[in-house]
Amino acid sequence: MTTPVESPQSNGMAEAFVRTFKRDYVAVNPTLDADTVIRSLSIWFAHYNELHPHRALGYRSPREFIAIKSTEKTVEPVSGL
Repeated sequence: MTTPVESPQSNGMAEAFVRTFKRDYVAVNPTLDADTVIRSLSIWFAHYNELHPHRALGYRSPREFIAIKSTEKTVEPVSGL
């Protein structure tokens, strides 16, 4: 996404991300103390970006969506002429 940093849209996107992250990762994993959470963050972020389906991306992960978009840009359109 290329939304300007200080726009209302980027604030809404950040709030949606925090809500999703808390619901799908923090609430369902052991968070005994700050060290446990900090050690888990990289695993949770990797899952969120590589495997977690996102409705706005057609239920694809961000990595999958980017891979498909980059493939679409490199494929030459076929002409019927």
